[in-house]
Amino acid sequence: MARLLLIRHGHVEGIDPPRFRGRQDVPLTAEGFEQARLLAQFVCEHWRPSIVYTSPLQRCVETGRPIAASCGIGTLVLPELTDLHYGAWQWRTHDEVHTQYPVRFHMWLKTPHLVRFPEGESLQDLVARMANVMRLVLERHANDTAVLVSHDSGIRALLLQLLDQPLSAYWRLAQSPAGISEVEVIGESVTVVRINETSHLKGRPGS
Repeated sequence: MARLLLIRHGHVEGIDPPRFRGRQDVPLTAEGFEQARLLAQFVCEHWRPSIVYTSPLQRCVETGRPIAASCGIGTLVLPELTDLHYGAWQWRTHDEVHTQYPVRFHMWLKTPHLVRFPEGESLQDLVARMANVMRLVLERHANDTAVLVSHDSGIRALLLQLLDQPLSAYWRLAQSPAGISEVEVIGESVTVVRINETSHLKGRPGS
């Protein structure tokens, strides 16, 4: 059996108030580093992962590093795990984008599967990238537990595929900073065991 632990990176600047972070390479905040510490402790107490894969962006690398160190395993960057490319919207606040692109911003919130970001990607592009990640990881770790540290967008895209849901359901899957989703794969059978587990962060600010 393959087990995938899909983990969103810890807290960063641009979550509140919200910005379209995308490929902006921001580090974890102090809160994010504490979340990563608690996350690593929780993962190593409950599972025995064989490897940690991360997005190339430092917020994911910094979240994955303590997991690997605590569990005594290696890390590997997978470029395909990177965040959705928001193009001209990157690092702009939601209020700024709403003012300049009111129709497309509304579509992003209501019909995200119909949006391509100006000079950026669409959800279809993201799903194709994440499908490649899933195939690669399952081929390499058919009988292992693998940790994938990515972004809220990427994890939503993975879960939509694993749950056989349409892209229009993108916003129905909450993804909190340092949240864990667990998936078991046996042959062609897929079971999503948990989605956005955050019990390890209880008592922390923003949890």
